[in-house]
Amino acid sequence: MSGKWPGGVISKTAPTVTGPTDGEGGSASGIWTLDQAADYEKQGLWPKPVLPRELWMWGKNQFGQLGQGTSGVTNVSTPVQVGSLTDWLKLAGSQYYAMFSIKSDGTAWSWGAGASGNLGINDGVLNKSSPIQIGALTDWSEISSGYYHTHSLKTDGTLWAWGSGGFGALGDGTTAAKSSPIQVGALTTWLKVAGGYSYSAGISTDGTLWMWGQNNYGQLGQGSTTTYSSPVQVGALTNWLQVSVAYRTTGAVKTDGTLWMWGRNHKGQLGDGSTTDRSSPVQIGALTTWSKVRCAYRHALAIKTDGTLWAWGYNAQGQVGDSSTTTRSSPVQVGALTNWLQLSGGIYSSGACTTDGKIFGWGWNSNGQLGVGDTTDRSSPTQVGALTTWELIMVSNYNAGGIKS
Repeated sequence: MSGKWPGGVISKTAPTVTGPTDGEGGSASGIWTLDQAADYEKQGLWPKPVLPRELWMWGKNQFGQLGQGTSGVTNVSTPVQVGSLTDWLKLAGSQYYAMFSIKSDGTAWSWGAGASGNLGINDGVLNKSSPIQIGALTDWSEISSGYYHTHSLKTDGTLWAWGSGGFGALGDGTTAAKSSPIQVGALTTWLKVAGGYSYSAGISTDGTLWMWGQNNYGQLGQGSTTTYSSPVQVGALTNWLQVSVAYRTTGAVKTDGTLWMWGRNHKGQLGDGSTTDRSSPVQIGALTTWSKVRCAYRHALAIKTDGTLWAWGYNAQGQVGDSSTTTRSSPVQVGALTNWLQLSGGIYSSGACTTDGKIFGWGWNSNGQLGVGDTTDRSSPTQVGALTTWELIMVSNYNAGGIKS
C-alpha cells in the first residue's frame, strides 16, 4: 500500500484515515486488515488515489457556460474539454447559465452568466466564458447551485453562499444579493448542501435537515408556506442521508433507505401517486432500498441499493426515460441496468453515470444538451460517446457536463 495514497504510508501504529472522505488526497496509516480497508472503502471513508480528471461540457453556450473562451448562440452537441487541466473534482450547474467547479487543490471556480453576483467573483454582472477562480481560498469541499444563487461548503464544515438573495435563498437572514461568498450562520457542522429555485437545503453532521428560502408550495417541509431567510430544521429527525432540491420540489433519502418527497406536485413529481402539493415530507411507498434521489424540473430520479434507476413526474420530452412520453405520478424503472451510480436532471432532460464509467442522457435535446451528437429528443437513456472513464455527470437546464479520468 505504500505510496498509493499521498501524504502517508502504512506504519505500525493504530489505523487512521485523514483528509477528505469519499474523495482523494487523504492518507491512510497504521496496520489495516483487508476487511477493515474494504469496509472503509465501501462506506466512502477510504482515501482514493489521486487520478487525473478532465472537465468536459456540452449544450447551450449563450453566456459562455461551456467554458471555451467564447459565447453566443453556438451550441455543442458532443462533449468539448474545458482547457487542458486535469485536476477537476466537483461540478455544479445553476439553473441560469452559470457553472461551478472545485479542483483537487480545494480551489473553487465559476464561469457563464454573472447576473445577480451569481459567479461569486465580485465582478458586477459580467459574464465569463472561461473558468475564473472564486477568491484565493483552497479549502472548498462541496458546491451546489440553484437558480441565481450558489452554496459551497469548506473543509472546516462552514457553509457559504453568494448570488441572488431573493426570498432568502442565501440563508443569511436577508434578501440582498451577494457578489462574493458570505458565511451562512456560524455552524461548523455542515455536511451536504443543495440549491434549487430560490431555496436551498443542507444536512448537518448530526443527521438533521435544514432548509431556507421560498416556500410557496411547501417545499421547505415546514407544514406551511411561510418563507424563511435563515435555515429552519425540517422536523426533529436525525437520520437524513441525502437531499435534493429543484423547481419547488424537494426529495430526500434517510439512513434507513426510505425515500421522502414534498413541495410542488402538479405533474406528479413527488411520486406519491397523486398531484397534490405537500408541505411536509411524505414517504414514497414502503421500500427501504433507496440510496439516492435527484429532483429536476417537474420530474425526479432515484437509484436503489440494487443499482436500478427509477424516475417519475412530467414526461412530455421523455425525461423520465421509460421509453414513453407518459407522465408518471409514481416511480417507474428506467431500463434494466443494475449498475447506475450517479444521476442528474435539468429542464426536461436527465443524465446518469454507471459504475463502469459510462454516461447517458435522455429527454429534451434542442440545445444538444444530451451530448449524443444531435438535437433529437430521447425517451430512454442513450450513451454519450463510447468512453468508460466518466466519474460524474451534471445536467443543468440547457447544458450538461462531466468529469472523467
